[in-house]
Amino acid sequence: MAGLGKLVKQAEKMKRGIEALQAQLEAKEIAVSAAGGAVTIKISGGGKFLALVLDPEFLKEDAKIVADTVLAAVQMAAKQSKDFNEAEMQKVTGAFQMPGLF
Repeated sequence: MAGLGKLVKQAEKMKRGIEALQAQLEAKEIAVSAAGGAVTIKISGGGKFLALVLDPEFLKEDAKIVADTVLAAVQMAAKQSKDFNEAEMQKVTGAFQMPGLF
């Protein structure tokens, strides 16, 4: 049973680490630009969109080009946030090994 106590302590430590990391991820801002800066998106490391800035000159372009560019920027921002989140989470959870599960 001594092994079980150690696992419980490891799980509690990992939980505290994840909670602290989640707060850090929400505070982290990732800026993504597309079309030479015509579209800029800010997203948190936790995946919350914070800002969308469009160059007024860019809005004079064809509506389909604007829409496609904004969509591509949103997708790029979401992917960068997700990748950052997963890499940071791996740092916290990677050291936790539960026999028989991994």
